[in-house]
Amino acid sequence: MTSKRTLNVFLLAMINVAAITSLKNYPLTAVYGLSSLFFFLFSAVVFFIPVSLVSAELATGWPQRGVYIWVKEAMGPRMGLLAIWLQWIENVIWYPTVLSFLAASSAFIFDPALAHDNRYIVSIILITFWVATFLNCFGMKISGWISTVSVVLGTIIPGALIIFLGFLWIEEGYPLQITFGWDQLIPDLGSINELVLLAGILLGFAGMEMSAVHAKEVKNPQKGYPKAILLAAIIILALSMIATLAIAIVVPKHEINLASGAMEAFTHFLNAFKLGWAIPIVAFFMALGALGTMSTWIVGPTKGILATAIDGDLPPFFQKTNKHGMPTHLLVLQGVIVSLLSLVFLFMPNVSSSYWMLVDLTALLYLIMYILMFVAAIVLRYKCPEVKRTYRIPGGNAGMWIIGGIGTVGCFFTFIMGLFPPSQLQTGNMLFYYSFLIGGLVIFCVLPFIIYQLKKPSWKQKSEKDY
Repeated sequence: MTSKRTLNVFLLAMINVAAITSLKNYPLTAVYGLSSLFFFLFSAVVFFIPVSLVSAELATGWPQRGVYIWVKEAMGPRMGLLAIWLQWIENVIWYPTVLSFLAASSAFIFDPALAHDNRYIVSIILITFWVATFLNCFGMKISGWISTVSVVLGTIIPGALIIFLGFLWIEEGYPLQITFGWDQLIPDLGSINELVLLAGILLGFAGMEMSAVHAKEVKNPQKGYPKAILLAAIIILALSMIATLAIAIVVPKHEINLASGAMEAFTHFLNAFKLGWAIPIVAFFMALGALGTMSTWIVGPTKGILATAIDGDLPPFFQKTNKHGMPTHLLVLQGVIVSLLSLVFLFMPNVSSSYWMLVDLTALLYLIMYILMFVAAIVLRYKCPEVKRTYRIPGGNAGMWIIGGIGTVGCFFTFIMGLFPPSQLQTGNMLFYYSFLIGGLVIFCVLPFIIYQLKKPSWKQKSEKDY
């Protein structure tokens, strides 16, 4: 039965804006100052728009279970398992970063100095994640309620406020920490170490493959979907650029803490305007926003990997669900991995360097998944031409090659850049830095192949119909 097409261009654009926009991402880009605008535009052209268009075609052709089916249909079950595994594990590695943002923001409620205390950050990460995991075991109702409230109070309102304060700061003639000029727009493209943070910027635009499932609900999707993507891209880019510059103009480049940069900017703004009493209030809502973001994602990707487990790609132990339908064993495994990864904060020089290492590993794994998705989209044009796509990238197979090719090259280029340590941050012991990064890539990419090799027919205990 055909689903009712009820989404107009504006509504779909707003869904995408809500899924992508986050204050957590802006301190990372603010390090670049005015040249952050260049990186935002670059990321939109080589990543954000290609991901949006390709995932829309795939989602309207193969709406069931997303990237797992797309890659499996194109390149076989091993690569399909790798793709869904990467989508799950990158989220697991990402959790400590959003929780460190929560910890750093909440520090401003009590003592801002705690935002730079690695032990405090680790403690908050562990306590918050395990409490959230416990609550999610009781079903999605509590999680959904928390997410709805926190997105409005913890992301939309603070985002609008920091932009307003930025304009007011300039209007009142306060000193600026960056120089506005055409010569400041282009970064030093000859320095690899200057370009490394691009991986983190691209990560801030990731996730469009999740919202692409709504493409089939758009009125006249062939024309409506690209219009919605263009509108969403304009809104997301505008908000990201303005909010990033709001941080960059008030916090000196070398003082930006990647986890607490947004709150540091609020502190500068509110103290200057004699509103210092509001700092703990803003900090509370920022922490609430981070909690909502994490709560939204804590179950979704886990249910995705659960579907592949039920298909027989993971041992029966990981197929276990409780009476609320929650994958308890996978949630516990996820919690153990998050706990181990959060310990990186104890081995790096400061919170920013720890934050970056986790963001970088997350981005590199996610980029591999996106490369698989782009290649799958091209392959499926030839392998399954008969499958009806409600939305198709214009220009026939040539159009797919252009869009998919741009996305693949953009991801590959950014992946190579992400292997180098950034010049903007202290990375401490280089042996530990590369061991963590390369070791993480190898372990998390090889594991699904080992699991697939050990797979037994008895693992498939339920049919997809049962699920």
